[in-house]
Amino acid sequence: MTVAGRASEAAGTRRALPQTALLAGGLVLLAALAVLSMGVGARHVAPGEVVRALFDYRGTDDHVVVRDVRAPRAMLAVAVGAALAVAGALIQTLARNPLAEPGILGVTAGAGFAVTIGSALGLAGGQAGQLGFSVVGSVIAALLVTAVGRRSPLRLVLTGVALTAVLSGVALGLRLMLPDTFDVYRFWSVGTLAGREQASLAWPLTAIAVSLAGALLLSRALNALTLGENVAHTLGADVGRVRVTTLVLITVLSGAATAVAGPILFVGLIVPHLARKPASGSVPWLILYTMVLGPVLLLVADIASRVLLPTGEVPVAIVTAFLGGPMLIWAVRRYGAGSL
Repeated sequence: MTVAGRASEAAGTRRALPQTALLAGGLVLLAALAVLSMGVGARHVAPGEVVRALFDYRGTDDHVVVRDVRAPRAMLAVAVGAALAVAGALIQTLARNPLAEPGILGVTAGAGFAVTIGSALGLAGGQAGQLGFSVVGSVIAALLVTAVGRRSPLRLVLTGVALTAVLSGVALGLRLMLPDTFDVYRFWSVGTLAGREQASLAWPLTAIAVSLAGALLLSRALNALTLGENVAHTLGADVGRVRVTTLVLITVLSGAATAVAGPILFVGLIVPHLARKPASGSVPWLILYTMVLGPVLLLVADIASRVLLPTGEVPVAIVTAFLGGPMLIWAVRRYGAGSL
């Protein structure tokens, strides 16, 4: 290896050290928030007792609450937060638009439209039915957007916005004409983690885990794509295949998260912006950071949703919207309205 090559490798190692330390710190923060979230609620459980419930289960009331209710809810928050955050990072990288987020592919609108249709047919009354219809609707909407807008990032964005407007309008008309349909849809459309942990989550969580691994494997090819298609071709990347694979991952991640927790907006917008500076332009590091910071954000929002009101809970989607609104205003001021 030449002297210049050794110097470049050493510089890369020096840059990776603080990034690794930040990632380790994020994981520690995530673990602490997970323990805290399992102790907060109508029945307070001390952090030490939470740890004992997880590793030395004795069947007490506190242990039952932690193991049967709050641990699955915390796991759901981690999975949904990571899925939405990584989907946001992928779509911002692919569309080269810092204001893009998963809903731009029509995923949320497609899920809502499918749940409305299922409710009108009497097939989406329970959690399993809502889950099935929302997954199918998300996938179909994303496929339509991809088929029409795959040729360029701008066309992708415009197609997603147009399809979202059409599906949302039709679904709203159906709900107004069929009050029973509106009642069923209303319970699904509240983006929340409360009660959702009791549904069958094996398939959605497996799909999220596999897609997160796929995003990490694809991140180096996306890194080349950020340099421009011509450069990516020179570096050996199959641009068409990378783009299609990325769209599939975005669809699965955001579709599965929306299916199990309902529409939760702004996570895919907020987290990539928080992770972009420490990632220093590296897509692999951006994916890793968003994979950790997404769950951190959603756990913070979930904890806040339980303590903001003296009785009852605030839906977690309201908390993320409260956080995401100022972030969107900041992003528009920084990048300009032309980025929309």
